[in-house]
Amino acid sequence: MHSAFDLVEGIGEENAVSDATDELVHIKPMAQSRAADVVVARLEAKIGSGELRDGSFLPAERELMNEFGISRTVAREAVARLAGRGLVEARPRFRPVVRRPGYDAALSALGGIVGQLMSQTGSVKHLYDTRVFLEAALVRHAALHARKDDMAVLRAALEANEAAVPDSARFYATDMAFHATLYDLPRNPVMPAIHRAFTSWLRPHWERMPRSPERNRVNYISHREIYQCVVDRDPDGAERALNGHLAAAWEYVRGTFEPA
Repeated sequence: MHSAFDLVEGIGEENAVSDATDELVHIKPMAQSRAADVVVARLEAKIGSGELRDGSFLPAERELMNEFGISRTVAREAVARLAGRGLVEARPRFRPVVRRPGYDAALSALGGIVGQLMSQTGSVKHLYDTRVFLEAALVRHAALHARKDDMAVLRAALEANEAAVPDSARFYATDMAFHATLYDLPRNPVMPAIHRAFTSWLRPHWERMPRSPERNRVNYISHREIYQCVVDRDPDGAERALNGHLAAAWEYVRGTFEPA
């Protein structure tokens, strides 16, 4: 027979085991997180030093597990964190690719967040308005500061755009290239990275936009007007031409999603 004391003692032991188990449940994720911190820090150092080169594959999951003595869960958490910081490009069913720190990597890391935000009402318009605001400043800068070689690059982009009018796919590529030259002119590496980010984030809507040679011709004429204002050193005219062009483009593209 068990005494009341024995029963109480047994219950106490069971409660102690239960409490210890609860503590382990909380400690395990914390330990995994700390282990992932160490792996991320070491891989970051290797990427920064060039030991893991830009464009090379990150070590396979099994290699990371063996090198650092970690579980598959920790390895995956570490890779996810590196991807979130723009230090690796991770895609399902593909080995992660190393991306050396840079403005493109930093903005690329925002892609998933921006994609989620763009599903919210009004978000696409907010992003588009940001692009308009920035490009208005860029055309003013071009009109005031573009050099002779800058003008030649802008003119070449315009000529390629005109030649592509009959071919909508090629026109789209040359349209982006024309705008890209405006981001290149300040010779600030942040600007081209911003343009590539805008292009990536807004592309799904642009690709669904109806296209035709007639519409391409309208856009080309707008580009020509912007170019001429830059050549004429007319920043106010360049800004008006740019705003008019992108306002018309917005009215055309907004049909690819629910109006904000």
